[in-house]
Amino acid sequence: MTDLSRRYDVLVVGGGNAALCAAIAARREGASVLVLEAAPKFYRGGNTRHTRNMRCAHDSATETLSGPYTEQEFFDDLLRVTGGRTDEELARLMIAESKQMLDWIQAQGVRFQPSLGGTLSLGRTNSFFLGGGRAMLNALYLTAERLGVAVRYEAEVVGLEIADGAFLGATVQADGRAHRVEADMLIAAAGGFEANIAWLKQGWGEAAENFLIRGTPYNRGTVLRMLLDAGVQPIGDPTQCHAVAIDARAPKFDGGIITRLDCVVFGIVVNRDAQRFYDEGEDIWPKRYAIWGRLVAQQPGQIAYIVFDAPALTQFMPSLYPPITADSIRALAGRLALDPEALEATVARFNAAVRPGTFDHTILDDCRTEGLDPPKTHWARRIETPPFHAYPVRPGITFTYLGVRVDRDARMVMADGTKAANMFAAGEIMAGNVLGQGYAAGIGMTIGSVFGRIAGRAAAAELHRRRNARKDAA
Repeated sequence: MTDLSRRYDVLVVGGGNAALCAAIAARREGASVLVLEAAPKFYRGGNTRHTRNMRCAHDSATETLSGPYTEQEFFDDLLRVTGGRTDEELARLMIAESKQMLDWIQAQGVRFQPSLGGTLSLGRTNSFFLGGGRAMLNALYLTAERLGVAVRYEAEVVGLEIADGAFLGATVQADGRAHRVEADMLIAAAGGFEANIAWLKQGWGEAAENFLIRGTPYNRGTVLRMLLDAGVQPIGDPTQCHAVAIDARAPKFDGGIITRLDCVVFGIVVNRDAQRFYDEGEDIWPKRYAIWGRLVAQQPGQIAYIVFDAPALTQFMPSLYPPITADSIRALAGRLALDPEALEATVARFNAAVRPGTFDHTILDDCRTEGLDPPKTHWARRIETPPFHAYPVRPGITFTYLGVRVDRDARMVMADGTKAANMFAAGEIMAGNVLGQGYAAGIGMTIGSVFGRIAGRAAAAELHRRRNARKDAA
């Protein structure tokens, strides 16, 4: 059993990708490291368990990527999805550092699979983990433990002692009692507050009761709240988050990637009034899939329905649950508890507005509507071939963007603008520095890996600087 009574050089709070990259980086620089994971071992890793890939800049094709993805293209994509709401200095740092991450993370035992095609359109930009996020986590934990990193599960940090921007100790609930844990450096990598419905309601109101939480139920924002209360400078909007449209039949927590739906571009999306409310063909899916959770959250009852016909059924990655099917639009409306006449009218207006072209879901094709509001600017095809299908969808929250401000060393910044003495952050808890809004596939893992490694190295460097200063003083 990991000893919580001894003093460590670096305390890492959290157990996912960012935490493990930080722990490994610090340990490789000679620091003693303790990782505290609030979840049981089976559920370790937070949202990393449900991930599949990460987005990194690279100059040429590799064994697992089909072509180059330059730093500038990555930055342009980030600007597009965030609407410019990003700290440019940190964003460019992350992208530049990401070029080294594929090699570095493979050196920690993580393996990647060949590039993927299909509706994801990510074969050139994103590397997919062989075995998924859980396999990635297992590799990182194995490497960390081989290096001598201490790990304690079911150890929740319930108190942080911070004075004048300096971490002094943590109160940890484990084995049914409270422990005081001391360390010279703190790295917070404990995720956001997406599993804290009460906190979500502060920004979203009662609508948050209808949100589904895609990932871990353990990300309640406890550490984030304590840091903010202790005077760390906040960054980000509490209503901004990575939110996608997921199957409304998914569980409240931990449904993961298998409840996500990638079929929006192949049909139309209507609310409970059977009305369309946004352009389903605005952009390539990986650059727009994460807007749909927010869009659905703004609809009555926080529910919507993706409607498509028979030819589209085999063209996308399905949900865990089968689609709802009927032989006519009117019958489908009945199965969805929608107004049959309203849905028939919506589909008829859409079909009449479609201007055929050459359909290609991998590019911004010329299949569009004309004279329709909202339009469908790409991939518009008439919905006319039975049987007709639909998926009910609700907002699926992955992680929140309100977090702590950091500098280039992933060091926390205090409310008065001074830098924390010995506190660093990585992953979702500081993602708002890069993601002011919006999302592009794989960026969350990039933020976690890059800033995790930066935080680990910076914490170890600060530790060594202090020790050398004491030696010089002696």
